[in-house]
Amino acid sequence: MKKINEMGQEVIDGYLCKPKDYDPNRPIMHYKTLIMICDGERCKKAGKEDKASFLREILKDMGLNKGKNRIKISRTGCYGACRFRQVAQITENTQANGNPNNNALWLKHTHNFTDKKWREIFTYLAEDKVLKDELEGKYFIPMKVYE
Repeated sequence: MKKINEMGQEVIDGYLCKPKDYDPNRPIMHYKTLIMICDGERCKKAGKEDKASFLREILKDMGLNKGKNRIKISRTGCYGACRFRQVAQITENTQANGNPNNNALWLKHTHNFTDKKWREIFTYLAEDKVLKDELEGKYFIPMKVYE
């Protein structure tokens, strides 16, 4: 049975998204927002599940895995913010949509977020709402800015 990735390409057996026909000049798929989930040792243990795959399934269900409001989920190594585990960094693709309001935001204790909370966050992002206006401060990691 043929497997097709989200770009509409046939996938190599044993992979979820690796295309059979590799084109080095093909642009990457557009995303409006990128959410990077810490997959370091401590955060992974705190989450006790494959958080990235879980979030991708929610995005598919909401229709936010493709199109102009696409939200991309990526795993990262340790951010060194273990006391706030499981952390996620949100970055807006300002090159594509010009909205810097949700850039460089850090969420903490995301392993405690429910399906409903993630859906709320994804909806705010898709609607270009400013997360700091919509969510309580307890969800964000404070950042020290050097002068």
